[in-house]
Amino acid sequence: MRNRFAFQPWYFLFWLVFFVAAKAIFLGYHTAKTAELSWATVGGIFGYGLRLDASTAAYLCILPFVLLLGGNLAGPRFPTDRLIRFYTAVMGVVVSAFTVADLELYRAWGFRLDATPLQYIDSPAEMMASAGSAPVLLLGGVFGALLVLGWVLYKKLVGRLPALPAGFGRLRAALVSLLLLALLVVPMRGGVQQIPINQSDVYFSSQSFANHAAVNVPWNVLNSLMLKNTGPNPYQFMPDSIAQRIVKQLYAAPTTATGADSGNNILRTPRPNVLFIILESFTAKFVASTGGERGVTTTLDSLARTGVLFKNVYASGDRSQKGLVALLSGYPNQPTGSIIKVPRKTERLPHLARSFQQAGYRSAYYYGGELAFANMKSYLVAAGYDQLTERADFAPQEQNSKWGAHDHILFNRILTDLNQRPATQPFFLTAFTLSSHEPFDIPIPKKFPGTNETALFRNSIYYTDWALGRFLRQASQQPWWDNTLVVLVADHGHPLPGNSSNESPAKFHIPLVLAGGALRPEARGRVVASFGTQTDVATTLLSQLNLPTQEYAWGRDLLRPGGKSFAFYNFNDGFGMLTPAGAVTYDHVARRVISRGAKVPEAQVQQGQAYQQVSFEDYLQK
Repeated sequence: MRNRFAFQPWYFLFWLVFFVAAKAIFLGYHTAKTAELSWATVGGIFGYGLRLDASTAAYLCILPFVLLLGGNLAGPRFPTDRLIRFYTAVMGVVVSAFTVADLELYRAWGFRLDATPLQYIDSPAEMMASAGSAPVLLLGGVFGALLVLGWVLYKKLVGRLPALPAGFGRLRAALVSLLLLALLVVPMRGGVQQIPINQSDVYFSSQSFANHAAVNVPWNVLNSLMLKNTGPNPYQFMPDSIAQRIVKQLYAAPTTATGADSGNNILRTPRPNVLFIILESFTAKFVASTGGERGVTTTLDSLARTGVLFKNVYASGDRSQKGLVALLSGYPNQPTGSIIKVPRKTERLPHLARSFQQAGYRSAYYYGGELAFANMKSYLVAAGYDQLTERADFAPQEQNSKWGAHDHILFNRILTDLNQRPATQPFFLTAFTLSSHEPFDIPIPKKFPGTNETALFRNSIYYTDWALGRFLRQASQQPWWDNTLVVLVADHGHPLPGNSSNESPAKFHIPLVLAGGALRPEARGRVVASFGTQTDVATTLLSQLNLPTQEYAWGRDLLRPGGKSFAFYNFNDGFGMLTPAGAVTYDHVARRVISRGAKVPEAQVQQGQAYQQVSFEDYLQK
């Protein structure tokens, strides 16, 4: 019969074995990525990951060990065993739910589950729509298997709590339990070293997937919940004076003229209407004019041939709410979280809606879904749009999508409203599409064969492009068209097609096209090769209208030759820096370069680090 004092070590071992099994399930679920690893690397995932597993197990042991301590003092009438079993069952369900959610979220987002999904907790319907393409039955089966595994492990390793040995006093038993409780501090901290364990301690490989697989999911979730972006700056790579100087050099103004007074002006009217259309998930991989597949975005490719194409533009981040802030406020993304979740900070940002209103424009924002999603509404309200149109403004029969109104319905509403507007006042209108978001439901017959996720995504991009073309053909017949500039840009890229890695530049490559009747004839067909990012769009646009750009400190005029050509983006706790020399990606957790082009100089790594340091310090100070 097992001794009562062995209960605590066996309970700790139970959680440790459970986490090792969960790690094996993660590797099995992502078989394609696991197959790229050597056996030694797979072994390293379990070996190096064991410290975080032990740390998490120790935290989960605190309450049961306290209950056992109290039970030893209170005597046999205290329901110690029953309480520990109840606690273990509840935590088993929670940990299993984290484990299963992480399996699919990692496939979609490229990083382990953390507190990020909590940003969408106030929009449960949109969260469910995002998960529409997930294999629910498979994940449900894995969840059930984990619960059964936990029950079997608990029964075999822990079992019932034995009674105190005969003649062993309660006080002595309590002292033993207290000693074992105190010893939990060692695995909690990951050892006896001076600095407590963190994710970087389990990063051991040059392959990002192996490092990610070694992370313990419950530990990662709790750690991200406890971290607050209030300072000090965790991205301190060098003295602030050096970082500031490097960033200032990146944004050094070229000596050439800009705006309407220069040869770079592409507009034939000083105050055009502006249609600012943000295309959901429009990755450059599906846009032929930016090097992607042919035949998917025929409308956008046609506009690129007859308008102004920026072929080397990259998204600043990987989620919609991050893209909105970068595009409309010209503000960089954060390595974790998003400034849009902090209204007191976003209220201090510049915004295109305000810039145009100050120039006498009427502003409007159109979205077929819920504006409350990801806290977008507070950001847009603070911007001062004259009109906000969202899902609730569409008739129920028009809401034939899980997200809301499909894109052709959205464009129909915009066209109707524009034709009823006062003809004497210019407009700045922002439209955000949604049909090319998961689960990729579309209201027209599929153009491309296949039922896998890539095929569904390809068809959804085709549909939005079709709806865009239909809208623009009708718009071009309206009297206001000749005085209208159309800005077409994506909110972010996508891992599909090709399942680009989380840090890959291909995942962040997006189209940017300027079109419309307000373009000069000689500007049509122009291709801008300079590297840029979403934070440059606002400055580029305002410069063409000779409107102030000083507030948009993180933007550059991409139509102004002679400046630095670079793009900077953030993935989860890391960054990418691109120049004509190539790309470098950097992992903040491991504090090392992930990839670096053969011709990329060491100075480019330092430029990326300086940009990250200064931009995040600016975020802290907002």
